Amino acid sequence: MIDIHHHLLWGLDDGASNVETTLAMARIAAEDGITHVVCSPHANSRYAYEPEVISAKIAELERLLANEHIALKLGRGCDFHLSYDNIEQAKSNPARYSINGLGYLLVEIPDYGVPPNLTEVFYELQLASLTPILTHPERNPTLQADRPRMIEWLQGGVLIQVTAGSILGQMGKQAERMAHELLEKRWVNFLATDAHNTTSRPPKMQAAYDLVAKKYGPDYAHLLCVSNPLAAFNGKPLQPQPEPQGLYENLEPKSWWQRLFNR
Repeated sequence: MIDIHHHLLWGLDDGASNVETTLAMARIAAEDGITHVVCSPHANSRYAYEPEVISAKIAELERLLANEHIALKLGRGCDFHLSYDNIEQAKSNPARYSINGLGYLLVEIPDYGVPPNLTEVFYELQLASLTPILTHPERNPTLQADRPRMIEWLQGGVLIQVTAGSILGQMGKQAERMAHELLEKRWVNFLATDAHNTTSRPPKMQAAYDLVAKKYGPDYAHLLCVSNPLAAFNGKPLQPQPEPQGLYENLEPKSWWQRLFNR
């Protein structure tokens, strides 16, 4: 399994606080069947995102993992927050924040006060050759109360990542309920751990994989935990996805200018 959202690196954000925790998280992930991890620290007003520092820490961690005989392949990504500066930097340098610099971008939106121009922001990021992945919408109180708000984003090509713990009921009943609604509709493209520690937010996916396989089919579980995240890790197009339910039925015919600009 490939985990594209994981706060593994120590001392950079609210994830691992020290290298010992990082190594413990890495060991748990490997023992759970995770083979690849995208180290994705926050980029927001509280935590500075410095690609050179992060790449250096990844290189150091790779040496430590080899010494500890922990088999994990590491990548670099970002838990990207929608500040003006972040958006402008991402548009001018798409490799800065995207997974391994190859175009897939993890985007976290505010719990409250979702920007009214978010559809336009997603479109501008796509014009810069980025593919936005909306992270854990099932845990977002605004989206929990207004699920249809996502429809326009998804129609425009935004992808969805759900937290493995949400599927198992570990992030609250609301998150669990919404996660399964999204899965049932086939609106989900990725599962990830969003791991922060070894206890309350551990790096485990196998139980979520098994539950998705049981309820929604083994092919869908493999798509969400292996095929799609591996494509994102390597910067490759996703294979054909299951037809999402209820996403395109009410689309009005586009005008000529909308078709011209693919909007």
